[in-house]
Amino acid sequence: MSDAFDPSAHLTDDLLERIRRRAPQIDRDNAFPHADLEDLREAGYLSILTPTELGGAGLTLEQASVLQQRLATGAPATALAVNMHLVWTAVAKILQDRGDDALRFVQRGAAHGEVYAFGISEAGNDLVLFGSTTIAQPTGTGYAFTGTKIFTSLAPVWTSLGVHGLDDTDPDHPRLVFAFIEGRDGVVTRDDWDTVGMRGTQSRTTDLRAATARTERVVRTVAADGALDVLQFGIFAAFETLVASVYTGIAHRAIELAVDASRTRTSKKSGAPRSEDPLVRARIGDMAIRHDGIVLELAALTRDLDSLADHGAKWFGLLSGAKHRAVTAAARVVEDAMIVTGGAAFRTASELARLSRDVRAGAFHPSSPDSARQTAAAAWLD
Repeated sequence: MSDAFDPSAHLTDDLLERIRRRAPQIDRDNAFPHADLEDLREAGYLSILTPTELGGAGLTLEQASVLQQRLATGAPATALAVNMHLVWTAVAKILQDRGDDALRFVQRGAAHGEVYAFGISEAGNDLVLFGSTTIAQPTGTGYAFTGTKIFTSLAPVWTSLGVHGLDDTDPDHPRLVFAFIEGRDGVVTRDDWDTVGMRGTQSRTTDLRAATARTERVVRTVAADGALDVLQFGIFAAFETLVASVYTGIAHRAIELAVDASRTRTSKKSGAPRSEDPLVRARIGDMAIRHDGIVLELAALTRDLDSLADHGAKWFGLLSGAKHRAVTAAARVVEDAMIVTGGAAFRTASELARLSRDVRAGAFHPSSPDSARQTAAAAWLD
């Protein structure tokens, strides 16, 4: 990444602080952060990955990862919600960089205020991008989708929903259909988001009842048992790296809070700040080492995506492994930060208490810990 890149030019200190101040109330109310989204929209954040010729900032994936880490230090739930919009704009960039303009309309839409949501996850579908329990029925003017999507972040506010479903009208040659639904006709959004953490994402369940995507918004139909399509690769790569970025940002914030606490707490025994205690310094050192590792790994992977590096079949293991390591490292860093901070971190009003709840959501995003291990094992055993 160029040394000239200044994250504060796209996410100012003032905006980040406003978002941070709102986060506790958003969490308490189990509400969507509407004010955060509007501020980010006005700042051009929704189009950071859109090319400059279309009105965006034209940033790289590496730069977007840095910005999502920064946003997550202010409000993890806001960062994770916006993440799902940025995933689609990242997929558009990944495709365009490889000579495919299938998602050019997403880039234009992002520059004009559209909000794209991620309607891929389904309960019990461990094939994720390579299978679907949702039915995609051809209509002659597009496809009608019927099924249930879970964890639909941005549920209250999206203007377009990226989905996939199975077209099995030819049982011998079933195909997966990837498309965008515009508007809410045939869409029922359940008000069922009452979770331990990441409450502001409002990632509600979405029931599709013959919700239609017109032909112009059908991005791909791919053989259900065929070769990997670049769209599937792009979705996986964008999702894993941007999700990992959010949890890396949580780890960063946890270290900041632990450092502040260690400097303000004083030992009754020695009269010295806790920051001078060798045990505290060792724990913070461990936290910093874990955080540094995932920052560097994300920088390397996103830079490889930007430069069209060819890792071949290893890509999936690298991407799922990075996400898994970011999530597990962040959880450990937050736990250690709470120990450094002491009992105050166990109070509901503590920012660290909220981070300790938010960070646990990481295990539930694809790839799951078991899936990541299986992918990594396959690279060595198969």
